[in-house]
Parts: sequence; structure tokens; C-alpha cells
Amino acid sequence: MMHDAPCTARQAVMKVLLLKDAKEEGGQDPYVRAAWPTQNLFFRLQELGLHGLEATLIPVLSFEFLSLPTFWEKLSRPEGYGGLIFTSPRAVEAVELSLEQDGKSEGEGRIPPVGDTGFQKSVWKKSLRETWNAKPVYVVGNATASLGQPGSRGTRSHGRRVCCFPVKKLGLEAEGESSGNAEKLAEWICSREPPALPLLFPCGALKGEVLPQMLKDKGIPMESIIVYRKIPHPGIQVNLDSYYSKQGIPASIAFFSPSGLTHSLKHVRELSGSSIEQIKFAAIGPTTARALAAQGLPVSCTAESPTPQALAAGIRTALQPHSS
Repeated sequence: MMHDAPCTARQAVMKVLLLKDAKEEGGQDPYVRAAWPTQNLFFRLQELGLHGLEATLIPVLSFEFLSLPTFWEKLSRPEGYGGLIFTSPRAVEAVELSLEQDGKSEGEGRIPPVGDTGFQKSVWKKSLRETWNAKPVYVVGNATASLGQPGSRGTRSHGRRVCCFPVKKLGLEAEGESSGNAEKLAEWICSREPPALPLLFPCGALKGEVLPQMLKDKGIPMESIIVYRKIPHPGIQVNLDSYYSKQGIPASIAFFSPSGLTHSLKHVRELSGSSIEQIKFAAIGPTTARALAAQGLPVSCTAESPTPQALAAGIRTALQPHSS
């Protein structure tokens, strides 16, 4: 069903819809200000509000963690690796989960048991953490480096930024977080002294190939392990229908990943109808922008960096009357 909103209201309010992964349990999504009183699936966006936009976040992705016992085995052998690479907050989260005991069965997004959590955490704190910190820990973006701590800038140690939860909680120090995307992080890694041992790269099932290919081309060894996969959020259709029924057609829709686009675009097209031509589509980065273009959608803006500030500025500019 298509839901229309008066054009004048749409122009005056400048409503923005963000289709993103669900916020971390127990943490604070850096884009989120506070939950609406109706359900915990819609959030007001503080940063976009500062730019005169009325933004709403609807989760479109959930995550299932995989191979945590194998990941722990690799983490417990830092002498076999030249460092770590993190390109998503979920990969960082997998480290913490691999240290935890959970008796739930694997599947349906649950965390499989990986052993004695007390022993694993003790070994991590006593020896493994220090050993990994003697090696480079490369991180893309502040969302990965400072997951769950909006506005926190951390401190520096040995010339590297000490990141916030969960990286700081794990006691890891990171570098390269200002790179903003995988391609720039790969350039950063390639500019450093090449490691003799492979870099351990925990990643998602649908990881991009830009970083692995760039490292391969430069002869930098890397070993990847899939530690999570993205699955559709069970409430996508219901929540989008509710949003369109109450708010009408948004002036802009921002996507945060190709996977989020895949799982939500069909519903967006059905609900928007012919009004989809009026919507300004935004992407959090170049990979998502390419995915939008591949679907035949015009990309009105791509955030200069994967931050609330950059996204808000880009959307605001795209919604100006002179923008096409």
C-alpha cells in the first residue's frame, strides 16, 4: 500500500528515515538520542535534529554470531599472527563474546558455548591482551573504535588511540580509525611496515573484497575468519508500514549497508509508490552508494565519513532546494 504525505508538510519538516542495524544491546547507538514512547524500534536522531531534520531509525538487520570457539582458538595464539583487523563493530563484539560463556544453543542469533568464561577472560587479561597490544590493531571508523560511547574520544598510548567500549573494555589499542572505510584502512596498512605473519581478520559472511584484495596485491599476508552474518530484522515490514502510515513519505532515506538495502528496498518501493522519485537517497559510504546505484536508485549524497555528523551534513545539503 502506498502512503502519501502532503508535499508542503514534507518540505517543512524534512523527515529522514534511516535504515540501519539494530543498536547494540545495552549500549547506545551513536545516531540515537532517545526511543519513542511507542515501541523500542523507532529512535529520534540527535545529530540530524541539530541540522533541522526530523529523523527516525528503523532497524533492518539483526546478527548471528558464528565460529566463536574457532575464533577463540585463534585469539589464544597471538604468536601466530602479525596483528588484528576490524572493519565492523560486530567483529569487535565477537571478541568479547568469544570470551563469554553462554549455555544457549547455536542458531537463531544465539551465542554458542565456547568454554569456561572465567578461564578465558583470565588468560586474556593476564597474557593475551598484552601480547596482542604489542602488535598493530587496525580499526575502521569511530563506530568500530568507539562503539557505544557517543562523543568519547579516548586517550592515547604509545602513539595510538585507546578506543572505547568494547575495544577499550577488552584492553586493546587501535590505529587507523580515522580512515573511515575499508579502502582507506587498507592504504593505511600498506603504508606501514609489512608484517612477517598474517593479520587476523574477523569479518562478516558478506565481507567486502576491497581490503583483502589490496593487501594481497601488496603481498601483505592475511587470514580471515567469518564470525557473524547479517539476517533480516523480523520487524522490517511491520515497522516500515507503521512509519509510512503515521509519517508519510520521507524526504530522504539513508542506508547503512548493502545488506540493509537488500532486505528493506522491496518494502520501501511498495510503500513509496510513484513518490519514490521525490525521495533523496543517502549512503553511509561508497560501498553502500554503489549498491544503491546498482538497484537503479539515484544517490543524492554519500557521507564523507561514517559518522552522524557527516551523514547529517550530507543529507541537509541534498535536501536544499538547489540540490538535484
